[in-house]
Amino acid sequence: MRTFLRITAAALPLLLAACAPAPAVRVKGDAALLNEQEARERVLAGTDHWVLQGKLGISDGKDGGSGTLNWSQDGERYEFTVRSPVVGKSFRLSGGPDGALLEGVDGGPLRGPDAESLMLKALGWDVPLRDLRAWVLGLRADGGPAELSFGTDRLPSLLQQDGWNVDYREWDATRQPPVPKKVFAEKPPYRVRLSIDSWTFQ
Repeated sequence: MRTFLRITAAALPLLLAACAPAPAVRVKGDAALLNEQEARERVLAGTDHWVLQGKLGISDGKDGGSGTLNWSQDGERYEFTVRSPVVGKSFRLSGGPDGALLEGVDGGPLRGPDAESLMLKALGWDVPLRDLRAWVLGLRADGGPAELSFGTDRLPSLLQQDGWNVDYREWDATRQPPVPKKVFAEKPPYRVRLSIDSWTFQ
């Protein structure tokens, strides 16, 4: 897996450059904006059966990787499949309340009690996958306090929670309620860049 990441790291700067955000206009949430966000969260909080497809880039400041992502969420069960466009290899992370399984890695498959601890043990990445499940929908996670800033479209532009800055640069406003199309999360030295091509809700 580490060899795979080192090879695919060559493609990461290209992906990050393609996803690089333009300067954004942001305003702190007033009562009206926060009420609109709470309404979105009430609708989407029960949305736990969906599939997204897109492009993913991850960096820990030293190593990184990029590829196409298929993320399937079925209640508490999840499956991430990432395929590198450079070497054609893929890895799969799946699991649920009974633990997590990481396949396609050197010395694998590997098992762990949850996705976060498994990724930390296997790759040294401290990425809050449980929080990302909420953030990718444009929701505040159930963790610590969150601070929101909004764009001119009255949708979240920046979410700060648990030491992470989650930057929303594009939304799919054709859906009601709208869902994110570009999500960039950062907590130095970690960076996660997700460009979503399609959402499928069940």
